[in-house]
Amino acid sequence: MHIFTESEIKQFVTLNEQVLPVVEDAFTQLATKEVIMPPIMRVDVKENNGEVDVKTAYIPGKDLFALKVSSGFFNNDQLGLPSANGLMMLISAVTGEPKALLLDNGYLTEIRTAAAGAIAAKYLAKERVKTVGVIGTGAQARYQMKALQLVRDFERIIVFGRSRENARKFKDEMEDILQVDIQLAETAEAVVRNSEIVVTTTPAKQPIIQVDWLHPGLHITAMGSDAEEKQELAANIPKIADRYVCDTKAQCARLGELRHAIAQGYLSSNAPVIELGEVTAGKMAGRLHDKEITVCDLTGTGAQDTAIALYAYQFLIENGEIGLEIYNKKSHHFT
Repeated sequence: MHIFTESEIKQFVTLNEQVLPVVEDAFTQLATKEVIMPPIMRVDVKENNGEVDVKTAYIPGKDLFALKVSSGFFNNDQLGLPSANGLMMLISAVTGEPKALLLDNGYLTEIRTAAAGAIAAKYLAKERVKTVGVIGTGAQARYQMKALQLVRDFERIIVFGRSRENARKFKDEMEDILQVDIQLAETAEAVVRNSEIVVTTTPAKQPIIQVDWLHPGLHITAMGSDAEEKQELAANIPKIADRYVCDTKAQCARLGELRHAIAQGYLSSNAPVIELGEVTAGKMAGRLHDKEITVCDLTGTGAQDTAIALYAYQFLIENGEIGLEIYNKKSHHFT
């Protein structure tokens, strides 16, 4: 068994053009293969505003699959700590043996989530945009903007966060990295009304975006709602959007924005919903014209985790990294 640390992983895995097709293929596999992906298991730690999720998926034809434990503790900024953490284990699909432990502290989850946002924009946003918006100022907000720049050119970002200080830090850091103008918004409404693409990256439990703020040509990627009580969009937005897309319908109906649309009667539980994998596989169309309002509801899938973990592991091994090897006494060899 190989054990890799976050610093080792970061040397070889970055948010770049190579990662996007890896995550895009995971979506396609969900639409074209019998992927085994059980429901997410979650432990809520409400007294500390935290949660721990366990995700996994076996993609037929792969020799390994990932079992991921990830946490989100949303008071951690008060302790000077990132809100996200976790690790991934790669298990042999042939023998069931654990083959690698990726001690990434949530880094690979950040990468694959950002890549998923970029893929959503690739297929659902207008080809030409000048202004994009982000609601939220944490690590994922930064990753989302970096990933978005891989699929769309834009001139400015409008950012809104609960903390003006954190929004200012976002501006100071990301202007240098992305080389675009960044403006601070006083409200979430100002972000939505003045942007052509909006990404929401919050753990909000009350809707942030209202339906009357939407305008022709807007694309929204909502990736913060991944638990029953979370919600970033007004419940009627999935109904009025010209094109509403989920990473998986079943998971979004349980944990995403779709859950609230169904619970409040805007959509029925059997309403036809496009999945992102159907779009990447060419089974369903993405954006049809520049006037459409499009929404992508991302809850994060185990298939993405298996894809990014396999990519990281193979990249590390191919580049001669072996991490810490653990001797398997039962089989009398190093694995």
